[in-house]
Amino acid sequence: MKPLVVVGDTLLDVDIEGAATRLCPEAPVPVVDVQQRRLRPGGAGLAALLAARSAAEVSLITATTDDDGGRDLLRLLEPEVDVVPLVLRGETVRKTRVRAGGQSLVRLDTGDGTADAGPVSSAVVQTLRSAGAILVADYGRGVAAHPRIRSLLTELARAVPVVWDPHPRGPAPTPGASLISPNLGEARQFAPGYAEPDELAKVLRDEWSADSVAVTLGATGAVLANGKRLATIPVPAAIRSADRIVPDTCGAGDRFASAAAAALLDGATVAEAVTHAVETAARFVSTGAAAALSTCEGPTAGATGGTDIGGSAFDVAAAVRDRGGRLVATGGCFDLLHPGHVSLLRQARAMGDALIVCLNSDDSVRRLKGPQRPIVAARDRARLLLELSSVDAVAIFDESAPSALLDRLRPDIWVKGGDYAEADLPEAEVVRRHGGEIALIPTVRGYSTTQLVSRFRG
Repeated sequence: MKPLVVVGDTLLDVDIEGAATRLCPEAPVPVVDVQQRRLRPGGAGLAALLAARSAAEVSLITATTDDDGGRDLLRLLEPEVDVVPLVLRGETVRKTRVRAGGQSLVRLDTGDGTADAGPVSSAVVQTLRSAGAILVADYGRGVAAHPRIRSLLTELARAVPVVWDPHPRGPAPTPGASLISPNLGEARQFAPGYAEPDELAKVLRDEWSADSVAVTLGATGAVLANGKRLATIPVPAAIRSADRIVPDTCGAGDRFASAAAAALLDGATVAEAVTHAVETAARFVSTGAAAALSTCEGPTAGATGGTDIGGSAFDVAAAVRDRGGRLVATGGCFDLLHPGHVSLLRQARAMGDALIVCLNSDDSVRRLKGPQRPIVAARDRARLLLELSSVDAVAIFDESAPSALLDRLRPDIWVKGGDYAEADLPEAEVVRRHGGEIALIPTVRGYSTTQLVSRFRG
């Protein structure tokens, strides 16, 4: 399959997390005792990282520079995304949120970087021409306004789905886009004089010469003007319920646009892509939003007892606990994903408000299963698991049993297949110590990775 190519401005997002228990003596403002600092790609970088959850191959065309922020961004992106650089004039843009008790207190914006409008490399042109779908994540810093890139996007839109997430400070989308996805506030800025989502969707579709426009409405869903048809696409009731949504919606628009672009890459219609994107973005918000993709730096960095893939399992766990929900965890090798795994994961997810999979590392699998296993590397196993709607996060552990990881996660329910007995689980004592319970789910007859491998080799 051809890659999903993301085009746009990448920023560095920083969350400074701490506790605010007293006021400053010089002014009536809170004093924040800093506990940790978290970094993640923002803007088009976040969109690309999220797209990598839904597409096998993702490339990002963005403007970068060799400063501290730019090096941080490449370090955070390159394990998951192929970065194809443009020249950035100025300093990497950095957006720093100071947070306490799960709430943002202030945001500090620094950096003046904008994309250089000069010639682009042959790698940029080749990457765009190789795309199976294109997502433009515009953050008003010049990439989407680059004349050569706009010319290529206009040309390619005749044959390749183009999803455009616009920005009020950016240029108008190029003609022929398959889907443009402003939120309601942005849509009202783009079409002053109109207020209702259905009016805005129709007006902007015509103004931008697009196939479709979806005006996103947060927890309500989206209104889609698709050709001459108009449809309201709600968030599914199971996700919309008040105990599943958390206040931090940072990155929801990027998750919507990346999910829609990946669905179009897979051959979905625009209506199907928007329905999928509404559900995916709502679930993203309900499990911690962009904060769940951050990398810790500071006192707690490296002390997680596991490696997070596709977002922080510990942030997901904290978000569930903060809203009084039930956290479910399960674990295993998941070497060749099969119907037995899918059945277990689906049933486990139905027991609570989020499911974290504790995944044996490659070394751990070799110790348990022998030198010819695993068949699939840990990072790829994790990505396959994250493609399932039942899985909210994956954490990889190196030990034979995930006891240390569970000591940090503290799930309410620990789920294993019915081929185990509770007495056989070395991690059961850790789960019970934190007040959790053990649930054993019957296995699906005829499905186990070991049996499948034996049959294949026979």
